[in-house]
Amino acid sequence: MNSKDAVICLAALANDQRLAIFRLLVKAGPSGLSAGEIAEAVGATPTGGSFHLKELDRAGLIHATRVGRYIRYAVHFEKMRQLLSFLTEDCCQGQPELCGSTIRKARRLCKGEAK
Repeated sequence: MNSKDAVICLAALANDQRLAIFRLLVKAGPSGLSAGEIAEAVGATPTGGSFHLKELDRAGLIHATRVGRYIRYAVHFEKMRQLLSFLTEDCCQGQPELCGSTIRKARRLCKGEAK
């Protein structure tokens, strides 16, 4: 990931409802949720929910899958890992032992290591 991609991702997350949607989808896991479930959970109108989902999808943070007549949205976990890795790659001047436990855990998860 480069700086331009990181800015696009961070800009997509720089809205209360989009951040709530993203966090909800992280909790939902790979199976994701339908657009209706998402809008209801974050208190968005169907139109507003669609707008926010489109912005997150445009940034590559989520992806849509058609299941019958519904569209389910899920986090694009690899993109999330890339963003977290980009944000923490120079953590503590390259000395991970100086990082707090939360940062160390995030860095391990970004690298796909076990919890």
